[in-house]
Amino acid sequence: GRVIDMAGDSVLAVFEIATGAVSAGLAIQQELKALIADVPEDRRMQFRIGVHLGDVIEKADGTIYGDGVNIAARLEGLAEPGGITVSDSVRNAVRGKVVADFEDQGEQQVKNIPHPVRAFAVRVEGGAAKGTPAAIKIDLSLPDKPSIAVLPFANMSGDPEQEYFADGIVDDIITALSRMGAFFVIARNSSFTYKGRAADIKQVGRELGVRYVLEGSVRKSGNRVRITGQLIEAENGRHVWADRFEGTLEDVFELQDRITESLVWAIEPSIRRAEVERSRVKPASSLQAYDLLLRSLPGLMPGSNKAGKDEAMSFIRRALEMDPRYALAKALGAFACMQRLADGHGDAEDVKAGLRYADEALAQHDDNPSILACAGLALGSLGYRALGVRVLGFRYAEAQRAIDRALSLSPNLFMVLMAAGMVSCIVGEGDAGIGHFARAIRLSPLDPGMSALIVGIGVAHVISGRHDEALAAAQRAVQENPNFASGHRLTVMALGRLGRIEEAKLAARRVLELAPDFTVSRYQSVSPFKDPEFRKRSAEIFRAAGIPN
Repeated sequence: GRVIDMAGDSVLAVFEIATGAVSAGLAIQQELKALIADVPEDRRMQFRIGVHLGDVIEKADGTIYGDGVNIAARLEGLAEPGGITVSDSVRNAVRGKVVADFEDQGEQQVKNIPHPVRAFAVRVEGGAAKGTPAAIKIDLSLPDKPSIAVLPFANMSGDPEQEYFADGIVDDIITALSRMGAFFVIARNSSFTYKGRAADIKQVGRELGVRYVLEGSVRKSGNRVRITGQLIEAENGRHVWADRFEGTLEDVFELQDRITESLVWAIEPSIRRAEVERSRVKPASSLQAYDLLLRSLPGLMPGSNKAGKDEAMSFIRRALEMDPRYALAKALGAFACMQRLADGHGDAEDVKAGLRYADEALAQHDDNPSILACAGLALGSLGYRALGVRVLGFRYAEAQRAIDRALSLSPNLFMVLMAAGMVSCIVGEGDAGIGHFARAIRLSPLDPGMSALIVGIGVAHVISGRHDEALAAAQRAVQENPNFASGHRLTVMALGRLGRIEEAKLAARRVLELAPDFTVSRYQSVSPFKDPEFRKRSAEIFRAAGIPN
């Protein structure tokens, strides 16, 4: 959805589908309840939410009006504090698509609407809709090692096109710090939720659970680059360190190394020099190749569409044309091929290309945890079967070896933990997968791709035979992102294993709305799970739920 207007304590938002609006309302009330749990009763701020499905008129300036807006506003007034009220049109549209009870409030005569409006209260138990999971609990207490969040650096170049360059500088600093076992470093995905807005450092510290926050700026002019940074102790706002680094573009990798080293000595001077050396950036031989790889990163982020992923692959290929031995570009190329296959756009050629990229990257660098994680995940995920027989890929043992080495080098790197969770699930180690995903969520508590991490936990529960927990995770993932097809696929899988096939059929309809090319045969061809019984049972459930063969 998108926010149209805010006035005082009210918000007006519009959604493409009714399910999205109700799911957002449920998630908002659930999160608000968690936020005020420790606030005295007389100081709790509670909100009412009203949802209506109807026509609206949009003006040139983006504002909307009409009976649809007016009825939604009146329904909000009928809601209980902390509750949600919807119209009958919304109840009919979302019934069976969200796990909630609707209590008939009868026909209501509301101001400025000539006809009565039938209202339904969305019944909640403990602040969550009946049958829905509670919010994921993340322990944000300070770790037992120095913890730091690196916020997006301001682009001072005056050229919006240089935004990716400033982001790339921060990416590399986060990765370098994460490779040191002595630090706890918040992942890029959560740090970048503060991009483009003035951040209250104390609030950042509380929301991410860190002791230190690094902020800075990048100015790129011609062939010169200037990077400034300041390290702040979040709890009290004390400035621990500040410095400025200048050089030519050819010096950019050295500048990043100097920033990282200065931070290390400012925070933890006792760290062995070997740790600092191991964290140093492995530059591409071509600065243009590095530049192209930075441009590919947004298309590889969670939520990127097919066009974004195609563009990312194009940048990666061009980077490899500039520098054919660029190992990190090859590892990301393998990761991009894996994403294409998972999204339903890939084929056997993507499998071949991804496996080739992964092999070449590992042959060149087996000491870079990011390369090991991306390439290892690709080796375990990429494959194609025909008639149930493996014909290409799915190299599980090699995938596990790469992931184990990545974990030994950088146990606190988000990408390593995410890949470890996925590979654990693929080879049938559900409980290990949950542990890896839980640590990844702590490293990125505000992750925009949280729904994917929750689906990973849900799949791990299915593997371990905890189908109720898997369903709860699926419902939470769908609340996080109603348009994430994998969340609905997990819902089908969990409901089917619980024997609730009629409900699974409703979830399967939503899967096909979001991924119309998804079929049972395609699942059987590209599903990476090692256990043939797991794949067979999942295919049976998809078929029974109405997924076409």
